[in-house]
Amino acid sequence: MDIKACVTVITGGASGLGEATARALSAGGGKVAVLDMNQERGEALTSELGDSAQYFFLDVCQTEAVEKTIERVKGAFGTIHALINCAGMGGSMKISGKGGIMPLDWFTSRVDINLVGTFNVIRSVSLVMMENEPNEDGERGVIVNTASIAAIDGQIGQSAYASSKGGMVSLALPLAREFANNGIRVMTILPGIMDTPLLAKNPAHVLEKLAKQVPFPPRLGKPAEFAKLACHIIDNPYLNGESIRLDGALRMGFNRK
Repeated sequence: MDIKACVTVITGGASGLGEATARALSAGGGKVAVLDMNQERGEALTSELGDSAQYFFLDVCQTEAVEKTIERVKGAFGTIHALINCAGMGGSMKISGKGGIMPLDWFTSRVDINLVGTFNVIRSVSLVMMENEPNEDGERGVIVNTASIAAIDGQIGQSAYASSKGGMVSLALPLAREFANNGIRVMTILPGIMDTPLLAKNPAHVLEKLAKQVPFPPRLGKPAEFAKLACHIIDNPYLNGESIRLDGALRMGFNRK
C-alpha cells in the first residue's frame, strides 16, 4: 500500500513505538489517527503533526468505546487502510514471590490489554477496511500488531506478559487466512529491548547492561527503527501472516535467580 494514500490508526500512538510510527507515516505523506489514553501527549503530538493527524481518546479494553471511536475515525478521515496496534502493558511478577501469590488480576490485566485489546480494535477496524476499494494488488488493508521477543524468549516473572504477547504471535496467521478474500494482510513485529519511555524508567546501569546483551548493534533499539519496519510492512504487499523479530539478534537466555 502506498503510505501517501493511507489512513492509519495507531493504538498507543502518543508515545514510544506508536509515536515514532505516527511521525514516520505523517512525514511520508500519510494520514494518522492517534488513539491513546494519554490525552495531553496525544493532542500535543497531533498538533505538532498538523492536518495529517488527529487524536482520539481510547481504552482498547472498552468494546463499546472502541466501536464508537473507530466510527469517529472513519467519519473524520473517510476510511481506514492500516492499523498499527502498539497499545500494551508490561511488568514482571513471579507467581510466588516476596509479596505472596500473584493476584489473578495481575495476569488477566496483561492479557486483557495486550491480547484482547488488540483483537478488540481489529474487530472494528477490519469491518471498515472491508469496505475499501481494492488497489492494483487487490489490497484493502493491512494490520500490524506489536508483540515482543518475550513471546519466544520469556523470562522469569514474565508469565503474564509473555503469554499475552505469544497470543498475539499466534493471531497473525489465522487472521491473515480469514481476511485473505478481503484483501487484508496481518503481520506481527516482535521488538527486542527498545529505547522507549517505559524502559527509560530503569537506572542507567541497568540499561547499559541490557544494551551489552545485544549482539549487533550492541545498543538499545530505536523507536524510529520500529517505525521503519512498520512502514515497510505497509508498503510491501507480499508480507503477510508472519512475525518479524526486531532485536539485533538478541536471544534472551535462562538466568536462574
